[in-house]
Amino acid sequence: MADETAQTPDPATPELDPVVDQGLQRIAALEKEAGDLKDQLLRTLADMENLRRRTEREIADARTYAVTNFARDIVGAADNLTRAVAAVDAEARATGGEALISLVEGVELTERELMKALEKHGVSRVDPTGEKFDPNFHQAMFEVPDPSVPSGTVVQVMQIGFKIGERVLRPALVGVGRGGPKAAPAEEAVQPEAPVESGHKVDKTV
Repeated sequence: MADETAQTPDPATPELDPVVDQGLQRIAALEKEAGDLKDQLLRTLADMENLRRRTEREIADARTYAVTNFARDIVGAADNLTRAVAAVDAEARATGGEALISLVEGVELTERELMKALEKHGVSRVDPTGEKFDPNFHQAMFEVPDPSVPSGTVVQVMQIGFKIGERVLRPALVGVGRGGPKAAPAEEAVQPEAPVESGHKVDKTV
């Protein structure tokens, strides 16, 4: 005689209708697909935001540094004008007559106008006298024993430098003090704005 108990279905686990079971599986698959699409959309939006920021930076840099090569040539002319003015001392001005005075004033005016034109395009002078030596903007030519100033302080400028925006155009040629107390460390640079993550890890090297 067959065991009737083994053939009795378990009331706790009723069998699903095949159509209902198929429908539940389809719903689960659609939910997973929707989650994947949402994740992909968020990643795409984050990538697009990073691309927008990178493009804006590149455009800004192109505007700021477009005249770099031209400016590098022009600062030599500015140096010559400065030397020409410095070559005429106070005594020569006092005894040189009106012609010399007019010539010097004309050179000084030309120098000022040239510097205004350079500054208009983001080019500025770097005169680091008394500042802490910065290898990014200064080129050390020699050391000067001077215990009265912290070691690493610029005590003499042989040739002023120039920068365009925040980049060095021409380093300043300097003499650096040695023998005094140790110079204070430079302040930490401000970190750049991080890329948008939108809930996901995004590459920060954009």
